[in-house]
Amino acid sequence: MAKRAIKAPLVGLIATWLMFMIADYVQSLAQRTVYLDNGDTWNPEPRFQLEIYLFLVGIVAFALCALAGQKLALKVRATEDSALAISAHRLNNLAVVVALVAGAIFAIGSFLGAWDSYNPQDVPVGLRLLNVYLPIILTTALVVFVILAAFVFRTDAPDLPGVDVDEDRQKLQRAIGMAYASPIIGTAIAIIFGLVVYDVTKTSLDVWIWVIIQSLIAVSIIIGTKFASKARTSNPLPPKPRRTGLAAVNLNLVLAIVFGVVVTLMAFIMGFGAISNLATWPEWSEGMSALEQQVQMAAPSLGWFLEDMLPALVLLGLAVFGIYRTTITRNS
Repeated sequence: MAKRAIKAPLVGLIATWLMFMIADYVQSLAQRTVYLDNGDTWNPEPRFQLEIYLFLVGIVAFALCALAGQKLALKVRATEDSALAISAHRLNNLAVVVALVAGAIFAIGSFLGAWDSYNPQDVPVGLRLLNVYLPIILTTALVVFVILAAFVFRTDAPDLPGVDVDEDRQKLQRAIGMAYASPIIGTAIAIIFGLVVYDVTKTSLDVWIWVIIQSLIAVSIIIGTKFASKARTSNPLPPKPRRTGLAAVNLNLVLAIVFGVVVTLMAFIMGFGAISNLATWPEWSEGMSALEQQVQMAAPSLGWFLEDMLPALVLLGLAVFGIYRTTITRNS
Protein backbone atom coordinates (compact mmCIF):
# COMPACT_ATOMS: atom_id res chain seq x y z
CA MET A 1 0.00 0.00 0.00
CA ALA A 2 2.93 2.36 0.67
CA LYS A 3 4.22 1.76 -2.85
CA ARG A 4 0.74 2.47 -4.26
CA ALA A 5 0.74 5.71 -2.30
CA ILE A 6 4.05 6.66 -3.93
CA LYS A 7 2.71 5.79 -7.38
CA ALA A 8 -0.47 7.88 -6.98
CA PRO A 9 1.02 11.38 -7.52
CA LEU A 10 3.24 10.02 -10.29
CA VAL A 11 0.16 8.72 -12.12
CA GLY A 12 -1.35 12.16 -11.61
CA LEU A 13 1.76 13.74 -13.11
CA ILE A 14 1.44 11.61 -16.24
CA ALA A 15 -2.28 12.47 -16.54
CA THR A 16 -1.50 16.17 -16.14
CA TRP A 17 1.16 16.05 -18.84
CA LEU A 18 -1.24 14.33 -21.25
CA MET A 19 -4.02 16.84 -20.57
CA PHE A 20 -1.65 19.78 -20.99
CA MET A 21 -0.47 18.46 -24.35
CA ILE A 22 -4.06 17.92 -25.50
CA ALA A 23 -4.99 21.42 -24.31
CA ASP A 24 -2.06 22.98 -26.14
CA TYR A 25 -2.97 21.14 -29.35
CA VAL A 26 -6.62 22.20 -29.07
CA GLN A 27 -5.54 25.78 -28.49
CA SER A 28 -3.30 25.68 -31.55
CA LEU A 29 -6.13 24.27 -33.67
CA ALA A 30 -8.69 26.84 -32.52
CA GLN A 31 -6.45 29.90 -32.54
CA ARG A 32 -6.47 30.71 -36.24
CA THR A 33 -3.89 33.45 -36.46
CA VAL A 34 -3.97 35.33 -39.77
CA TYR A 35 -1.69 37.83 -41.49
CA LEU A 36 -2.83 41.37 -42.20
CA ASP A 37 -1.92 43.29 -45.33
CA ASN A 38 1.02 44.95 -43.58
CA GLY A 39 2.44 41.60 -42.50
CA ASP A 40 1.36 41.82 -38.85
CA THR A 41 -0.48 38.91 -37.21
CA TRP A 42 -4.03 39.12 -35.88
CA ASN A 43 -6.37 36.72 -34.10
CA PRO A 44 -9.99 36.42 -35.25
CA GLU A 45 -13.00 37.30 -33.13
CA PRO A 46 -13.32 35.99 -29.55
CA ARG A 47 -14.23 32.34 -29.02
CA PHE A 48 -14.96 29.92 -26.21
CA GLN A 49 -11.54 28.79 -25.00
CA LEU A 50 -11.93 25.07 -24.36
CA GLU A 51 -8.22 24.70 -23.69
CA ILE A 52 -8.57 26.64 -20.43
CA TYR A 53 -10.76 23.90 -18.99
CA LEU A 54 -8.49 21.17 -20.35
CA PHE A 55 -5.55 22.73 -18.53
CA LEU A 56 -7.71 22.92 -15.42
CA VAL A 57 -8.67 19.24 -15.77
CA GLY A 58 -4.96 18.39 -15.80
CA ILE A 59 -4.41 20.28 -12.53
CA VAL A 60 -7.48 18.63 -10.99
CA ALA A 61 -6.18 15.18 -11.98
CA PHE A 62 -2.86 15.78 -10.25
CA ALA A 63 -4.52 17.22 -7.14
CA LEU A 64 -6.93 14.30 -6.77
CA CYS A 65 -4.14 11.75 -7.25
CA ALA A 66 -2.06 13.53 -4.61
CA LEU A 67 -4.99 13.47 -2.19
CA ALA A 68 -5.58 9.78 -2.89
CA GLY A 69 -1.90 9.03 -2.31
CA GLN A 70 -1.91 11.01 0.92
CA LYS A 71 -4.93 9.07 2.15
CA LEU A 72 -3.22 5.75 1.36
CA ALA A 73 -0.01 6.85 3.09
CA LEU A 74 -1.89 7.87 6.22
CA LYS A 75 -3.70 4.54 6.26
CA VAL A 76 -0.36 2.76 6.15
CA ARG A 77 1.06 4.93 8.91
CA ALA A 78 -1.91 4.13 11.13
CA THR A 79 -0.85 0.47 11.21
CA GLU A 80 2.86 0.48 10.36
CA ASP A 81 4.85 3.68 10.72
CA SER A 82 7.76 2.50 8.58
CA ALA A 83 10.32 4.68 6.82
CA LEU A 84 8.69 3.93 3.47
CA ALA A 85 5.26 4.95 4.76
CA ILE A 86 6.69 8.19 6.15
CA SER A 87 8.41 8.90 2.83
CA ALA A 88 5.17 8.19 0.91
CA HIS A 89 3.36 10.57 3.23
CA ARG A 90 5.91 13.33 2.68
CA LEU A 91 5.97 12.81 -1.09
CA ASN A 92 2.19 13.18 -1.29
CA ASN A 93 2.25 16.21 0.99
CA LEU A 94 4.74 17.75 -1.44
CA ALA A 95 2.48 16.79 -4.35
CA VAL A 96 -0.46 18.49 -2.62
CA VAL A 97 1.60 21.67 -2.23
CA VAL A 98 2.62 21.51 -5.91
CA ALA A 99 -1.05 21.15 -6.88
CA LEU A 100 -1.90 24.19 -4.77
CA VAL A 101 0.89 26.21 -6.39
CA ALA A 102 -0.22 25.10 -9.87
CA GLY A 103 -3.79 26.14 -9.10
CA ALA A 104 -2.67 29.53 -7.81
CA ILE A 105 -0.50 30.15 -10.87
CA PHE A 106 -3.37 29.11 -13.15
CA ALA A 107 -5.80 31.53 -11.46
CA ILE A 108 -3.34 34.42 -11.53
CA GLY A 109 -2.46 33.61 -15.15
CA SER A 110 -6.15 33.74 -16.09
CA PHE A 111 -6.40 37.12 -14.39
CA LEU A 112 -3.33 38.56 -16.12
CA GLY A 113 -4.34 37.04 -19.47
CA ALA A 114 -7.63 38.91 -19.30
CA TRP A 115 -5.75 42.20 -19.73
CA ASP A 116 -3.96 41.17 -22.90
CA SER A 117 -6.94 39.50 -24.57
CA TYR A 118 -9.66 41.12 -26.62
CA ASN A 119 -11.09 44.44 -25.60
CA PRO A 120 -13.86 43.70 -23.07
CA GLN A 121 -16.45 45.76 -24.91
CA ASP A 122 -15.95 43.53 -27.98
CA VAL A 123 -16.51 40.29 -26.06
CA PRO A 124 -20.00 38.96 -25.27
CA VAL A 125 -20.70 38.81 -21.54
CA GLY A 126 -21.26 35.05 -21.69
CA LEU A 127 -17.87 34.41 -23.27
CA ARG A 128 -16.17 36.73 -20.80
CA LEU A 129 -17.74 34.83 -17.90
CA LEU A 130 -16.79 31.43 -19.35
CA ASN A 131 -13.24 32.33 -20.40
CA VAL A 132 -12.18 34.45 -17.42
CA TYR A 133 -14.43 34.48 -14.38
CA LEU A 134 -15.54 30.85 -14.21
CA PRO A 135 -11.99 29.39 -14.47
CA ILE A 136 -10.84 31.67 -11.63
CA ILE A 137 -13.79 30.66 -9.44
CA LEU A 138 -13.34 26.95 -10.20
CA THR A 139 -9.59 27.11 -9.53
CA THR A 140 -10.14 28.92 -6.22
CA ALA A 141 -12.69 26.28 -5.23
CA LEU A 142 -10.22 23.53 -6.16
CA VAL A 143 -7.39 25.07 -4.12
CA VAL A 144 -9.60 25.55 -1.06
CA PHE A 145 -11.00 22.01 -1.39
CA VAL A 146 -7.50 20.52 -1.61
CA ILE A 147 -6.37 22.45 1.47
CA LEU A 148 -9.40 21.41 3.51
CA ALA A 149 -9.19 17.79 2.38
CA ALA A 150 -5.44 17.53 2.94
CA PHE A 151 -5.00 19.46 6.18
CA VAL A 152 -8.32 20.12 7.88
CA PHE A 153 -11.11 17.54 7.48
CA ARG A 154 -9.12 14.45 8.35
CA THR A 155 -10.25 12.05 11.04
CA ASP A 156 -6.87 10.33 11.34
CA ALA A 157 -3.85 11.69 13.14
CA PRO A 158 -0.85 11.09 10.86
CA ASP A 159 1.98 11.16 13.38
CA LEU A 160 1.12 10.66 17.04
CA PRO A 161 -1.21 8.26 18.91
CA GLY A 162 -3.41 9.24 21.83
CA VAL A 163 -6.69 11.11 22.13
CA ASP A 164 -5.20 14.33 23.48
CA VAL A 165 -2.55 14.47 20.80
CA ASP A 166 -5.14 13.76 18.12
CA GLU A 167 -7.20 16.71 19.27
CA ASP A 168 -4.12 18.94 19.24
CA ARG A 169 -3.22 17.68 15.79
CA GLN A 170 -6.69 18.45 14.44
CA LYS A 171 -6.54 21.98 15.87
CA LEU A 172 -3.11 22.43 14.32
CA GLN A 173 -4.34 21.18 10.94
CA ARG A 174 -7.35 23.52 11.02
CA ALA A 175 -5.15 26.49 11.81
CA ILE A 176 -2.72 25.61 9.01
CA GLY A 177 -5.59 25.07 6.58
CA MET A 178 -7.09 28.47 7.35
CA ALA A 179 -3.65 30.05 7.13
CA TYR A 180 -3.44 28.80 3.54
CA ALA A 181 -7.09 29.30 2.59
CA SER A 182 -7.56 32.87 3.81
CA PRO A 183 -5.01 34.56 1.49
CA ILE A 184 -6.17 32.45 -1.46
CA ILE A 185 -9.84 33.30 -1.03
CA GLY A 186 -9.03 36.97 -0.36
CA THR A 187 -6.83 37.20 -3.44
CA ALA A 188 -9.52 35.55 -5.60
CA ILE A 189 -12.11 38.05 -4.36
CA ALA A 190 -9.71 40.92 -5.06
CA ILE A 191 -8.86 39.92 -8.62
CA ILE A 192 -12.51 39.18 -9.47
CA PHE A 193 -13.41 42.62 -8.09
CA GLY A 194 -10.74 44.18 -10.30
CA LEU A 195 -11.98 42.32 -13.39
CA VAL A 196 -15.57 43.39 -12.73
CA VAL A 197 -14.52 47.03 -12.47
CA TYR A 198 -12.41 46.68 -15.63
CA ASP A 199 -15.29 45.14 -17.60
CA VAL A 200 -17.91 47.57 -16.31
CA THR A 201 -15.93 50.77 -16.81
CA LYS A 202 -14.36 49.60 -20.12
CA THR A 203 -11.14 51.34 -19.12
CA SER A 204 -7.93 50.55 -17.30
CA LEU A 205 -8.22 50.37 -13.55
CA ASP A 206 -7.96 53.63 -11.65
CA VAL A 207 -5.19 53.91 -9.06
CA TRP A 208 -7.72 53.80 -6.20
CA ILE A 209 -9.15 50.55 -7.52
CA TRP A 210 -5.66 49.08 -7.33
CA VAL A 211 -5.43 50.35 -3.77
CA ILE A 212 -8.66 48.52 -2.91
CA ILE A 213 -7.43 45.31 -4.56
CA GLN A 214 -4.15 45.41 -2.67
CA SER A 215 -5.99 46.23 0.56
CA LEU A 216 -8.21 43.15 0.18
CA ILE A 217 -5.16 40.98 -0.44
CA ALA A 218 -3.36 42.52 2.55
CA VAL A 219 -6.32 41.86 4.87
CA SER A 220 -6.53 38.24 3.73
CA ILE A 221 -2.79 37.78 4.30
CA ILE A 222 -3.09 39.26 7.79
CA ILE A 223 -5.93 36.87 8.61
CA GLY A 224 -3.89 33.96 7.26
CA THR A 225 -0.87 35.09 9.30
CA LYS A 226 -3.02 35.13 12.43
CA PHE A 227 -3.99 31.49 11.88
CA ALA A 228 -0.38 30.61 11.04
CA SER A 229 0.77 32.18 14.29
CA LYS A 230 -1.86 30.19 16.15
CA ALA A 231 -0.55 27.01 14.56
CA ARG A 232 3.04 27.88 15.49
CA THR A 233 2.19 28.48 19.14
CA SER A 234 0.22 25.23 19.48
CA ASN A 235 1.63 22.23 21.29
CA PRO A 236 4.94 21.27 19.65
CA LEU A 237 5.61 17.73 18.53
CA PRO A 238 8.20 15.73 20.47
CA PRO A 239 11.68 15.75 18.91
CA LYS A 240 12.61 12.77 16.77
CA PRO A 241 15.72 10.73 17.60
CA ARG A 242 18.82 11.42 15.54
CA ARG A 243 19.89 8.73 13.10
CA THR A 244 23.27 8.03 11.58
CA GLY A 245 23.78 8.74 7.90
CA LEU A 246 21.01 11.35 7.92
CA ALA A 247 23.13 13.99 6.14
CA ALA A 248 23.90 11.63 3.25
CA VAL A 249 20.25 10.64 2.95
CA ASN A 250 19.14 14.28 2.97
CA LEU A 251 21.73 15.16 0.33
CA ASN A 252 20.48 12.41 -1.96
CA LEU A 253 16.91 13.49 -1.26
CA VAL A 254 17.72 17.05 -2.39
CA LEU A 255 19.46 15.73 -5.51
CA ALA A 256 16.48 13.48 -6.30
CA ILE A 257 14.07 16.41 -5.94
CA VAL A 258 16.21 18.65 -8.17
CA PHE A 259 16.48 15.88 -10.75
CA GLY A 260 12.74 15.22 -10.72
CA VAL A 261 11.85 18.92 -11.05
CA VAL A 262 14.33 19.65 -13.85
CA VAL A 263 13.48 16.57 -15.92
CA THR A 264 9.73 17.10 -15.45
CA LEU A 265 10.00 20.72 -16.61
CA MET A 266 12.02 19.59 -19.61
CA ALA A 267 9.31 17.02 -20.45
CA PHE A 268 6.63 19.74 -20.42
CA ILE A 269 8.74 22.24 -22.38
CA MET A 270 9.73 19.70 -25.02
CA GLY A 271 6.11 18.51 -25.27
CA PHE A 272 4.88 22.04 -25.90
CA GLY A 273 7.67 22.49 -28.41
CA ALA A 274 6.59 19.33 -30.24
CA ILE A 275 3.03 20.67 -30.49
CA SER A 276 4.28 23.99 -31.85
CA ASN A 277 6.28 22.13 -34.51
CA LEU A 278 2.98 21.02 -36.04
CA ALA A 279 2.15 24.64 -36.89
CA THR A 280 2.95 25.95 -40.36
CA TRP A 281 3.47 29.70 -40.57
CA PRO A 282 2.98 30.96 -44.14
CA GLU A 283 5.29 33.63 -45.46
CA TRP A 284 3.20 36.73 -46.05
CA SER A 285 2.92 38.28 -49.44
CA GLU A 286 0.47 40.66 -51.12
CA GLY A 287 -2.65 39.15 -52.60
CA MET A 288 -2.79 36.17 -50.20
CA SER A 289 -6.27 34.70 -49.69
CA ALA A 290 -7.81 34.39 -46.23
CA LEU A 291 -7.14 30.65 -46.22
CA GLU A 292 -3.51 31.17 -47.22
CA GLN A 293 -3.11 33.71 -44.43
CA GLN A 294 -4.14 31.28 -41.70
CA VAL A 295 -1.59 29.41 -39.62
CA GLN A 296 -2.21 25.73 -40.36
CA MET A 297 -1.84 22.82 -37.92
CA ALA A 298 -0.59 19.56 -39.43
CA ALA A 299 -1.97 16.23 -38.23
CA PRO A 300 0.38 14.28 -35.92
CA SER A 301 2.45 11.74 -37.84
CA LEU A 302 4.73 8.86 -36.92
CA GLY A 303 7.81 10.82 -37.92
CA TRP A 304 6.74 13.78 -35.81
CA PHE A 305 6.07 11.48 -32.85
CA LEU A 306 9.48 9.81 -33.06
CA GLU A 307 11.46 13.00 -33.61
CA ASP A 308 9.59 15.56 -31.49
CA MET A 309 7.16 14.02 -29.01
CA LEU A 310 8.91 10.77 -28.04
CA PRO A 311 11.88 12.53 -26.36
CA ALA A 312 9.44 14.42 -24.13
CA LEU A 313 7.67 11.16 -23.26
CA VAL A 314 10.99 9.49 -22.45
CA LEU A 315 11.95 12.37 -20.17
CA LEU A 316 8.57 12.17 -18.43
CA GLY A 317 9.03 8.42 -17.91
CA LEU A 318 12.56 9.01 -16.65
CA ALA A 319 11.33 11.57 -14.12
CA VAL A 320 8.54 9.29 -12.88
CA PHE A 321 10.83 6.25 -12.67
CA GLY A 322 13.61 8.23 -11.01
CA ILE A 323 11.33 9.67 -8.32
CA TYR A 324 9.79 6.25 -7.63
CA ARG A 325 13.04 4.31 -7.48
CA THR A 326 14.92 6.85 -5.37
CA THR A 327 12.03 6.96 -2.90
CA ILE A 328 11.90 3.18 -2.61
CA THR A 329 15.69 2.75 -2.46
CA ARG A 330 16.18 5.46 0.13
CA ASN A 331 13.81 3.69 2.52
CA SER A 332 14.58 0.06 1.76
